[in-house]
This record gives sequence, C-alpha cells and structure tokens, in this order.
Amino acid sequence: MKAPKRNFKESIRHLFLMYTLVPIAILFLLFLLFTVINSKIILSNKTNDANRTINHALFEVYNNYSQELNRMASSTQVIDFIRTRLEGQYVYEEFYDFNNGQKVKSVFHIIDTSGVFIASSAASDYDIEKMVYKDIVPRIARNPYQPLIERNYIRYPYDRYTVYTFGKAIINDNKVAGYLIYQLYEEDMQKLIFVQNNEIAVITDKHNTIISTNNNITKGLMNKFNPTIASNGYITLNNGNYYLSKSVIPFANLNVYTLNSNPRNGYIYISFTLFIVATGVLLWFLIHFLANKMSSRHTRSIDKLLFAVNQLQQGKMLSYVEIHTGDEFETLANQYNIMLNRLNELMNKNEELSDIRRVIEVKQLQSQFHPHFIFNVLETLRYAIVVDSQKAQMIVLILSRLLRYSISNDGGTVPLKDDLNHVNDYLKLQQIRFNDRLSYSFELDQEADQALVPKLLLQAIIENAIKYGYMHQENLFISIRGRVHNQDLVFEITDDGYGMNPERLSQIREILQDTNNHTPHIGLYNIHRRLMLLYGEGYGVQVDSELGVGTCVTLTIPYNKEDSHV
Repeated sequence: MKAPKRNFKESIRHLFLMYTLVPIAILFLLFLLFTVINSKIILSNKTNDANRTINHALFEVYNNYSQELNRMASSTQVIDFIRTRLEGQYVYEEFYDFNNGQKVKSVFHIIDTSGVFIASSAASDYDIEKMVYKDIVPRIARNPYQPLIERNYIRYPYDRYTVYTFGKAIINDNKVAGYLIYQLYEEDMQKLIFVQNNEIAVITDKHNTIISTNNNITKGLMNKFNPTIASNGYITLNNGNYYLSKSVIPFANLNVYTLNSNPRNGYIYISFTLFIVATGVLLWFLIHFLANKMSSRHTRSIDKLLFAVNQLQQGKMLSYVEIHTGDEFETLANQYNIMLNRLNELMNKNEELSDIRRVIEVKQLQSQFHPHFIFNVLETLRYAIVVDSQKAQMIVLILSRLLRYSISNDGGTVPLKDDLNHVNDYLKLQQIRFNDRLSYSFELDQEADQALVPKLLLQAIIENAIKYGYMHQENLFISIRGRVHNQDLVFEITDDGYGMNPERLSQIREILQDTNNHTPHIGLYNIHRRLMLLYGEGYGVQVDSELGVGTCVTLTIPYNKEDSHV
C-alpha cells in the first residue's frame, strides 16, 4: 500500500522541519569547537603568565645578587677585613641585612688566597670548604675581574642544598686579596617557582642542566631537561600531554620553562552537550509552530525560477537565480545554475580550441630539439677509426644511444636520470672531440633525481654553452647543478666562457619574453616557450652573464614525481 502523497504545503513544512537538524548540528559543533579552543587559549595564557611571573622574579634575584656581589667585592670594609681580620661583625651585618631582604636566601663565604674561610654564614665543614676552594675558587681566579655565575649542587648541614653560585675576586692594589662567594639555597629557588595556577616550573642553565624544578619528572639523563616541543607548543612528559612556555634571561644564560597539563574535563563537554540538546528541543517546537506560517512564503521561490527561465529564453545567459530557503526550491535553483554553467561552458569551446592549438605548438617546439653536433661527431669518428679503434667503437656506442634516445617516443616527460644520461653521453662525445680542453661536472640533489622532466630539457643549453664558450678561449668548463626549491626543480648550467656584454644580455632577455620570435636565435627561446606553454607563467629560462666571466642559464619547472603528459 502506497503512502498517501503530501500536498505542496505539507511537503514544504515537512522539509522545513527536517532541515532544522542541520543548524542544530552546526550549533552543537560550534559550541564543542568553542569549548576546545577556549580551553587551549586559557591553558596557554595561564602557562605564559606563570612564565612571565617566574622570569620577572628570577631576573630580580639575579640582578640583586649581581649588584650586591660587585658592591661587596669592592667594599673597603671587606678589603680591610681580609687584610686585618678585624671588625668582621660589620661584614656579617651587611650580609644579613641584604640576605634577609631576598626571596632566595644564600650562604656567604669570604676566602683568602691561601684557602682560609675567614667569614662564612654556614657552619664550618671541612669537606664543603675543600670542595668550594678546589672547584669554585680556581674558576674565579682565572678571570678575577669578572664575576663567576654558575650552577653547582652542594649539600650543606641539615640537608640544605645550594644550586647556584655567584662569586668574584676581591681586588686590592691590583692584586687578588681574596674571594667572595654567594650560594643560593635550592628550597628558596623552589619556592620562587611555585606560582599559582601553574603545575610545573623548571629553571635551567644554557646547557639545559636543571638548576631548580618543582617536579622531578622533568629530570632526564645527567639532570638535563630536553623537551621536544611540537609546533603547537605541546610536549609529552611522563605519559602526560603538557603545554610548554619558554623564556630566556639572556645575560644570565638562564631558561625558564612553565608547563601545564592539557585537561580532559568530561563534565564540561557533557554540560555543553545537555545545553545543546535542550536548546535544540526548544528550537524544534518553535520552528514547528512557525513552519505553517512560513510555508506559504516559499511560493516566492517559484516566481524567481520562472523569471530566470524567461530571461534565459530571451538569450540572457547570465540569468542566475539565488534561492536560499534550504528546501527543494534551493535544490532546483542550484540545478538550474549548474545547467546554466554547462551551457556557458559549451559556448566557450573557442577557448578549448585555443588550448588545442597551444598543445600543437608545444609539439612543434619539442620536435625542434635534436642534436646539432652529429656531423662533428662523424668527423671525429672518421679519424678515430684510423687512429684508435677502441675509441671509435665507444663513439659508435654512445652515438647510437644518443640517436635512439632523441628519436624515441616516450611521451612528454621522462625521468630526470634518463635525460641526464643523455646529456652525459653528449658531453662525452664533445670531450672526445675537444680532448682536455673540455671539462664538466654534475651536482644533483638526491630528491631531484626522482623528478620527471620534459624530454631533451637541457640539450640546447649545453649546445649553446659549447658553441659560444670556445669563441674566445681554448678551454671550457661546464657545471650542471639541480636542486629542489619550494616545490620547484631548478637547474643551473654555468660555463666559464667569454660571456656577454650588458647590451647583448638585454637582447637575449627581450627575445625570451617575446611571444613571437622572428630572430634566428631559437634554441633558448624554444626551451623557454615550451616550458611556459607546459607550466605557465613563472617557469622557464633565465639568463645571467658577465663579460669575461661566463654565463649562467637558470631553468625552473614544477617538481613532479608523478606521471605527467603534454
């Protein structure tokens, strides 16, 4: 039993209701996309803000200790104390006044040149004093006029550790009188990098050795932190996905990293989903109520279609119609526009005929590429038969390969290695002809070796290099280089021949740009014209030359490893 047919109004109402699912689905996707993007923005802003906070605090600590180190190292009280061992209480007072005002506290040492710790804020410990004197003081002594600022890890009594050292020589009468050292406590450095709304913070030196961190999962081999940062700023750490922000304090050679994990809060997505579902249900009932009133308005779509058809009957081929109702009339309008496009395509067949003529021109240009040196080779062969039979045999073999390749019908493009083998055979024959007066080299990127190129691409350029290169000199060197650059294959054929003066070079360039070449110089023009027809503007031949230096011909085509046909 067939289902009863809906009348026109009911069909429109039914389709109108069905199409409401599309905006509801789009609204759901937009809200979901907004949630994901917004969470990423919040995560990146939170991480970057924490990094700036830590960077600023660390900069302040570094700056304060640098200034205090320079001040104390040049203080007359400190110099007098080293010399007389008197009034040490004032030196200690200055240190504690400074130290109590710092976010990161430190251990303070003054050491004379014989290794005696004449002042120290830490309890006396032979092992620690020996380590400081043997490891740190020599590095200060190497450059006494410059401060030593470095990472080191020293255990002090009561399980307190220092991780960063500021040190400088104390100079009196242009001689080293002693050494001043501040060593910053690790626990205070860790307090410094605990920032609200940030999970992990790491401070490293320029070698990525960790100075301080609030999470040991960041420590790699040799206490290094070497994250691999993806293009979106995320890293993987201990099977967790973290967003990473990095900043540098250049003059301190310190790196500041802040990391926050990428949350996967399912409750947020569920709440948005429930919101979308509730909103969709309300929209459904609202649209259902309005569908009956709006269905009558769709008759306007019929009027638009009838008007467009009448315009088309009058020969107005651009009488397109726009209907955006989301129902069958929009489909009809789209189909009508498609039909009109096809009619216009049929009327543009003249453009296709011009394309056919262009292909024929390409074939004609391609057919002009053939070896011009065959008569010289035969003359060389005639002498070789008498003088050196093995050389004559080699000439015959190479010449046969050249002729076989030049007359073979392998399509519009060939593998680059085949065309270069042809060029190599050509140059071998020329080298036999000119003996030691001709030398050449090939430099080809490995990636370029797999390219497809038009057949006999470089033949005419090599011929020109030899033809004009020997006009004013006895010896000639030709360099052939190929590389892939920005999805293009670029060849540079360079010779050290006589070159061209600026006027002649300008004439050659004008010939290449002329669409109708009536000069007898067709070699480079044919190559350039052929490549422009095949690949369009932006490809072809470019000539650079300097009189007395040589000529460089640059040839550019699209890099393609797939099959292509003219």
